[in-house]
Amino acid sequence: MNPTNRKNIVFKTLIETLKTNSLLKYGCLILTFILIIVAFAPIFATHNPYELDGELLTPPSKEHWLGTDGLGRDVYSMLVYGARTSLLIGIVSALISGIIGTVIGGIAGYFGGKVDRIISEIINIFLMIPTFFLILIIVALFGSSLVNVMIVIGLTSWPSNARLMRVQAMSLKKRVFVKSVEAMGESHGTILFRYIIPNGIFPVIANTTLSVAGAILTEAGLSFLGLGDPNLISWGQMIFEGKSYMTSAWWISTFSGLATVILVVSFYLIGDGLNTILNPKLKVRK
Repeated sequence: MNPTNRKNIVFKTLIETLKTNSLLKYGCLILTFILIIVAFAPIFATHNPYELDGELLTPPSKEHWLGTDGLGRDVYSMLVYGARTSLLIGIVSALISGIIGTVIGGIAGYFGGKVDRIISEIINIFLMIPTFFLILIIVALFGSSLVNVMIVIGLTSWPSNARLMRVQAMSLKKRVFVKSVEAMGESHGTILFRYIIPNGIFPVIANTTLSVAGAILTEAGLSFLGLGDPNLISWGQMIFEGKSYMTSAWWISTFSGLATVILVVSFYLIGDGLNTILNPKLKVRK
């Protein structure tokens, strides 16, 4: 097939999918809007978000659309730039979780036996541990820099992806095409990374999309407890800084909280939409 024709078919399929799947359509629209704001933050922002203005705790006005915070910074501009940090934390953490979970789950499901039992016990241990409190301890010990927060969230949220990939690998290794490749003498590593994981990755993709929302909420929770990176502007950090002024300057925490909710909802909609598409049992036939 001509590469151009293949691209056209993929594009048409994507358009049809968005038309028939409301969850995915609305989630993508919201996320696209936020991504446009992130990409053109210098254009959309009306002030320098790090600039300390002389007017503190100014309510929303023509000069400051969403008011100013306790240091005189423009809340609207902080929201625009804070979207970058929140998105970066969510996406990078989810990617770390997805990669680790996919590899570990694939190994467990493909090799089975003792390997599967050991990995399954490790997964169960991680699932029993209160993840958020584990993150709190690690961040408190090693610091609350942006890199540390992303790595810690990623390293503690992989078990759900591993369980999904394990089930997929256990099913795929019994398929005829995998047995044929084994008979041809391909190595276990080649079979796992070329045939098992690529064909079983779809449920993990949907779950990883949901993990982005979870990572954003986790960062917001850490920031609310004062364990976020104080050198960066993020929506969670804005909520933390605004909680002291809730009675006198409600706009600081309110607008950043609403922005967080909207971003999280967009990823949940996309995740549910992808899950409906990629899981044959959930497909709605029209």
